[in-house]
Amino acid sequence: MSSFIVYPAIDIRGGKCVRLVQGDYNQETVYNESPLEVAKAWEAQGAKWIHLVDLDGAKAGYPVNDKLIGEIAQAVNVPVQVGGGIRTEQDVDHLLSLGVSRIILGTAAIENREFVNKVLAKHGEKVAIGIDARNGYVATRGWLETSEVKAEDLAKELAAQGAKTFIFTDISRDGMMGGPNVEAILNLAKVSGQTVIASGGVSQYSDLQKLAEHALSGVGGAIVGKALYTGSIKLEEALSLV
Repeated sequence: MSSFIVYPAIDIRGGKCVRLVQGDYNQETVYNESPLEVAKAWEAQGAKWIHLVDLDGAKAGYPVNDKLIGEIAQAVNVPVQVGGGIRTEQDVDHLLSLGVSRIILGTAAIENREFVNKVLAKHGEKVAIGIDARNGYVATRGWLETSEVKAEDLAKELAAQGAKTFIFTDISRDGMMGGPNVEAILNLAKVSGQTVIASGGVSQYSDLQKLAEHALSGVGGAIVGKALYTGSIKLEEALSLV
């Protein structure tokens, strides 16, 4: 079985570790004042990667919590991937220089294809494409807008440009604890021929097991957020399961 990675998520807003419901900035829960402490805790529990989201950055359109993200990348010994508001080559180079291992491009993948192609050509495996879909169509700008682009078409095109990793979120499932859209995730892996990391909706161990069963078909892992913070999934148990 090829490796299946569980990515604990740390969503950063105002320098704190928070969670939003379906990307709604008005529905926020603060889980910890220190994302750095949270990252260290996940590493101590066995995390092989850490997933960071700069929520302020996603809204502003440029990295806002970059200093904190750099501190986290330096403080842990596992690789860190970051998304949220990364729109320019300078943003990418800056975050990589801070010790970030993988950059996630979301909105930019739709709105500025030239930039994405350039970054893929320059950094290759260090770039993941975040595809957030609503009813099969790609949503952008922190999910505030839905485009006319089909998720699978975007994945195919970007895989041809060298994208090796996709992070797929079915927005309707996110933060609702209802289980991931396994079918859509598998389909994306199939059409792109690349690795897809599932995001959104993982709420119990069986969700992880269902996804991990498809590790050989290109499902490379799952990002787990809310379930870890509410305690419905314990990271150590999840890691031993998959």
